[in-house]
Amino acid sequence: MKVIGIGKNYVNDKSEISGLKNDTQLIFTKPDSSLVTDNKDVVFPSITNQLVYEVELVVKIGKKGKDISLDDANSYISEIGIGIDYTAKDVLTASREKKQPWALAKGFDGASPISSFKPISDFPELDNINFDLVINGEQKQVGNTDFIIYNFAEIISFVSTFMTLNPGDLIFTGTPASGTGQTFKGDHLQASIEGELLLDFKMI
Repeated sequence: MKVIGIGKNYVNDKSEISGLKNDTQLIFTKPDSSLVTDNKDVVFPSITNQLVYEVELVVKIGKKGKDISLDDANSYISEIGIGIDYTAKDVLTASREKKQPWALAKGFDGASPISSFKPISDFPELDNINFDLVINGEQKQVGNTDFIIYNFAEIISFVSTFMTLNPGDLIFTGTPASGTGQTFKGDHLQASIEGELLLDFKMI
């Protein structure tokens, strides 16, 4: 299984989208050992003092594909869930200073808590999915896929030109353009899609 992420993929103003599309998507990968499932609590990683959350919709690939056309790309999605793409910001800053990759800052154990998944048939409008993140009872991020720069189909088609997508592969599709922040021990995180609570865990 591959875990793929896309960075800087949402805007606050839809008028910005056309100017930001330049056929160069910011793609990175995370190991499957970064995943935390079944709403298990997440152990605060000892490798960072600056843990930053980003809530994201996660699409699950349902069939094998390579060089997938844009028109067919959404048919490769079997389910959609929600997750947190954690970044060890201090580790990332150090890596950038040395022009090193993001692997350590994005791929540590616990970096990718994910919810259960809902079938794609539950989402008749992929360009109008609402999702949000609440921490300690306070709403921190609100997103809608109408504000996405590269939509699900564009992500899948682009990634498949470089690597074969297999059933079970997961793609974190980007976080809302505002509201990201730091996570601390003891925080209670709850993420929902269309008002349905799917991800619910504590940072311990």
